[in-house]
Amino acid sequence: QVQLVESGGGLVQAGGSLRLSCAASGRTFSIYGMGWFRQAPGKEREFVSRITWRRGRGSTYYADSVKGRFTISRDNAKDTVYLQMNSLKPEDTAVYYCAADFHGSTIVASEYDYWGQGTQVTVSS
Repeated sequence: QVQLVESGGGLVQAGGSLRLSCAASGRTFSIYGMGWFRQAPGKEREFVSRITWRRGRGSTYYADSVKGRFTISRDNAKDTVYLQMNSLKPEDTAVYYCAADFHGSTIVASEYDYWGQGTQVTVSS
């Protein structure tokens, strides 16, 4: 079992920044990859970014919609993954979820094993 707790969401004006955190506990040694997803009202959950958990320097991947604006990083000593979000746009408004994958590092939500409860990000225009 892995428990994931997100924090850092809030209300920000367009062009602003937020940093989301996701603290993992439990069987963190079994995690292969961590991902961030988001879900806006009336829309399906979509991939945002992912990072490998303990291997090497951490391979990262981003959705085209956030590339160049968002940065995913990890601190294995704290069992925490971060999502630095800059140049935020109103269309970034969503509930953001982190997820843990025991088997790989993928962009497919259904392949993740554990999910956090989500944190709301609202970007005003």
